[in-house]
Amino acid sequence: MDKNILVLAYLGDSVYEVYIRKFLIDKGLNKVNNLQKEAIKYVSAKGQCELVKTLIEQNVLSKKELEIYFRGRNHKSKHHPKNTDILTYKEATGFEAIIGHLYLQGDIDRITQIINYGLEVE
Repeated sequence: MDKNILVLAYLGDSVYEVYIRKFLIDKGLNKVNNLQKEAIKYVSAKGQCELVKTLIEQNVLSKKELEIYFRGRNHKSKHHPKNTDILTYKEATGFEAIIGHLYLQGDIDRITQIINYGLEVE
């Protein structure tokens, strides 16, 4: 399955956000404003960039996952959000692509493993 890398990132972004929201609710946060403020720490491009760098440094990602990450990170993009620099945005796009790929493969256990690794490192 060789999907467009930005399609994988698009899907991965939403999958990751759902995981983080559930994590925060399970943690006991029950006010929407608090949930949103806390979620941004994880789901922002900066938060995703920090997580993927840790995953790479700790050799957590497989060869295939790294390949997808680099495809996402190196994808030529003409724009990025105003609140982050282009390098951080590209790193986050690579991370989201990994999650999107795993989701389409039905590998929910691996998604959970990767996300939980990041949550344990914090």
